[in-house]
Amino acid sequence: MKHLAQTMKALSDPIRLRIVLLLQAEGELCVCDLMAVLNLPQSTVSRHLAYLKRSCWVDTRREGVWMHYALSRESCDICRDLLMILKQNAGNLPEAESDRTALAAFLKDKPSCCS
Repeated sequence: MKHLAQTMKALSDPIRLRIVLLLQAEGELCVCDLMAVLNLPQSTVSRHLAYLKRSCWVDTRREGVWMHYALSRESCDICRDLLMILKQNAGNLPEAESDRTALAAFLKDKPSCCS
């Protein structure tokens, strides 16, 4: 029961939900990508990513000083089912579409901070 509660709580925050939807759409993103789209400081984005990592939603990969995040490849059945539901029902929300558009624009002209 505790795992289920933590899994659901991780998605209850709008910022964390937006991060999960962005990772679902794009695959792997750097912290700087998420900062640009969410318009939040690095400390705030990293705090939300740490929560998602503790909740088994994301995996990390270090490249120099930058951390890259992707949805967990070894997520539990509950997470996989929830991701499918999100893809079917939340991916076309106006906020999710706006985030994907902002991400595409940022990636097009992305500075070489972590690439």
